Amino acid sequence: MMRVGHGFDAHRLVEGRALVLGGVRIAFERGALGHSDGDALAHALADALLGAAALEDLGTRFPAGDARWKDADSLELLAQCASAVRAAGFTIVNVDATIVVEQPRLAPFIDRMRANVAARLAVALDAVGVKAKTSEGMGYTGDGAGLAVHAVALLERRSTDEGRAAGH
Repeated sequence: MMRVGHGFDAHRLVEGRALVLGGVRIAFERGALGHSDGDALAHALADALLGAAALEDLGTRFPAGDARWKDADSLELLAQCASAVRAAGFTIVNVDATIVVEQPRLAPFIDRMRANVAARLAVALDAVGVKAKTSEGMGYTGDGAGLAVHAVALLERRSTDEGRAAGH
């Protein structure tokens, strides 16, 4: 059985914060405001995976009010979500994400983002898609106030016998 999940995340861009996407630090005058490292790509992918498996969302697993997650490495949170998805009896088939931001241009960083995500999900590089788009100057992503990421994940339920062994 195949399952599809959708994830979304958005962050305000502010001075004094690093811009981290897919575990890549990008030199830019502003970064994503967030409780963790603000990696919206990792956050959206995590929610897509969790949603496809019908597990609780990222904010429930790692609440922003909990000091343990302050400045947390979001790729590590993504890896923990992938482990939870596998424990629930699923295999990650592929993930795909679109980052929406006017500046900075992200094309030079996409390959490293994909490699980082693939490594943390323990999937092949060709199972990870990452794209960057602008919104042509419209809205909060276009005026530079923030960025957004949309993500999808495709999971496959392991055989019934494997699922039973995992408690499902």
